Amino acid sequence: MNITEKTDEEILEIADPWWDELVKYSNNANYLRFIKNFSKSLRQGANEMEIGKQFARSDLARNISKERDFLGMIRRGEYVTVLYRAKHKTKEGEWLGRMVLGYEDGEVKIFGVSLF
Repeated sequence: MNITEKTDEEILEIADPWWDELVKYSNNANYLRFIKNFSKSLRQGANEMEIGKQFARSDLARNISKERDFLGMIRRGEYVTVLYRAKHKTKEGEWLGRMVLGYEDGEVKIFGVSLF
C-alpha cells in the first residue's frame, strides 16, 4: 500500500502520537526513543552524536511546547508530509514542524522530520 492512499484521518492517527513523542523525547534529549520510528535511511543520517549536539546546543530542541496545530498534508510520490504549527515553551513566535511518512518493509516509518 502507498501511504498517499490513506485518508487524512488515518494518517493523523499515526502522525499525531508520533509527533507528540518526538516533542517529548527531544525535550528530554532521549536519542533512542526519539529515533524509534525512523526509517533505516533516516537513522543512518541521524546518528547519536549529531542528534546529541542538537539536543545540547538548541534551546528549541529542548523546549518545544506540547501544543501543536495540524496545518495540512502534502502527498508526493510514496510519501506524505504532515505539517504542524509548533511553539516554544517560553519564547514568542511559531515554528513549522514537518514530518515525512512512508512505508518501509510493510510498516509506516518517519523518513524526515524538522522544525523551522
